[in-house]
Amino acid sequence: MTDTVLDRLLRYVVIDTQSDASSSAQPSTEKQKDLGRVLEKELLALGLTDAHLDEHGNVYATIPANVDKPVPVICFCSHMDTAPDFTGTNVRPQLVRNYQGGDIQLVGDPSRVIRVTEHPDLNDQIGHDIVTTDGTTLLGADDKAGIAEIMTAAAAILADPSIRHGAIKILFTTDEEIGRGADKVDLKKLGAAFGYTMDGGRIGEIEDETFSADGVVIDITGVAMHPGYAKDRMENAIKIAGDIISRLPKELSPETTEGKAGFIHPVGVTGAMESAKLTFIIRDFTEEGLKAKEALLKGIADEVIALYPRSSLTFTVKEQYRNMKVVLDQYPDVVDNLVEAVRRVGLTPERHSIRGGTDGSRLSFMGLPCPNIYTGGHAYHSPLEWVSVQDMEMSVKTIIELVKVWEERTAG
Repeated sequence: MTDTVLDRLLRYVVIDTQSDASSSAQPSTEKQKDLGRVLEKELLALGLTDAHLDEHGNVYATIPANVDKPVPVICFCSHMDTAPDFTGTNVRPQLVRNYQGGDIQLVGDPSRVIRVTEHPDLNDQIGHDIVTTDGTTLLGADDKAGIAEIMTAAAAILADPSIRHGAIKILFTTDEEIGRGADKVDLKKLGAAFGYTMDGGRIGEIEDETFSADGVVIDITGVAMHPGYAKDRMENAIKIAGDIISRLPKELSPETTEGKAGFIHPVGVTGAMESAKLTFIIRDFTEEGLKAKEALLKGIADEVIALYPRSSLTFTVKEQYRNMKVVLDQYPDVVDNLVEAVRRVGLTPERHSIRGGTDGSRLSFMGLPCPNIYTGGHAYHSPLEWVSVQDMEMSVKTIIELVKVWEERTAG
């Protein structure tokens, strides 16, 4: 069994683990367990005797403490699934050794090019070894780079008794890409006080804030009628749905917002004359902003349906996740210790907000405060996805320094 972070990444990304939002099962695809079984076997081979894959596809393991004082138990977490946005079947990773600048043309589909103008972080990668796809699939560095980094760090920690640490928990989840990554995690069994997801991007970036997120479903019931005799009788549910969408404020859409600005985003439209369904995701960094956007959407829907007196609609809001900063601010040591670890590996820590969510969002509110650490990956969810081997190695070093910081800062 090879043990470099690159070897691990190349071994993991060829396993198809895409999740499927249309499935109600957990995991949503059984193939996610294919990677889970590989990781279980590798963890057992490292000597972690409690390593196991549960019925939901989650993998758990423990690195025992090698100190006597009661250091808080910390967890490192990554997800095994890849995004449904682009195919993850038959991934053929490509290695560009000693990158010397310029655009990278992908060999499987020459029309796909990782252009420096669109990926300026390439300017920081001169001399690095870069892993890409062949252009026909996504790579899956989101989040198999994180898995490879956790596994490599675990092997290094176990091999070097001079790295003093408390108990360390390892958790690999399923279905994160479809918003269910923490649904079946057993925190009591995990037994950690604090956690870190390895699911970020550019090295040096610490993500301690996420969107708060809700989903909205608008079900519309119209009045179907033969179009030849429809005058003053038909109320077409498709047109009602279209009217609602057309009234959405353009300044509150993903394509016009950035930074801390939230949005209202339609993600699905289905229907016929008699009924239609609209699905939305609502995002904001504050609870107040989230509720204001939902109220605005509800107002638009009510205004439109009032124009169709024989039709009706229902407006259903489902909570998805909340801004983890609300929880993390109550436990400053979690981020402070990470900042120190980042400095120790020679990077400048940069605290960032995620215009999205991670398992850490859900886990934080479930009782496991959990910021996000960089993996070195870029252009996630696309065939242009890439990651630097040297940046992954830096992430491994960060994990190792972080467990040392927790041990050093715990009073004996």
